[in-house]
Amino acid sequence: MKFVIIAALAAVALAAPDRPYSYASVGSSEEAEILQHDFDLQDDGRYNLDVKTSNGILVSQHGSPDGPEGAVPDSDLLPVAPEFPHPIPDFVLAQIAKAAEEDRNRSPEDRYTYA
Repeated sequence: MKFVIIAALAAVALAAPDRPYSYASVGSSEEAEILQHDFDLQDDGRYNLDVKTSNGILVSQHGSPDGPEGAVPDSDLLPVAPEFPHPIPDFVLAQIAKAAEEDRNRSPEDRYTYA
């Protein structure tokens, strides 16, 4: 059993990368310097973003909200609530009537205590 554990640990150690992964290790080992970063957010939600880095990355985004409601998903795959008013099953109506009868039969002191 100890041999299996030692073999598993050795396999994990041999499979480990030479250096830890990080964003800096992707692509180039040089650090990029931010040359330009302009972000303008308006009161109505419109925005402008411009970013330029020393390694040639350029980002320019401009946007505005879709409206006060935001995005509204529309798909046949989304669950849909039943149309209302829908028929209430008889066993549910019977349970509601039973609960109302029990409430009427309770004394005023015990009306809001449940055991």
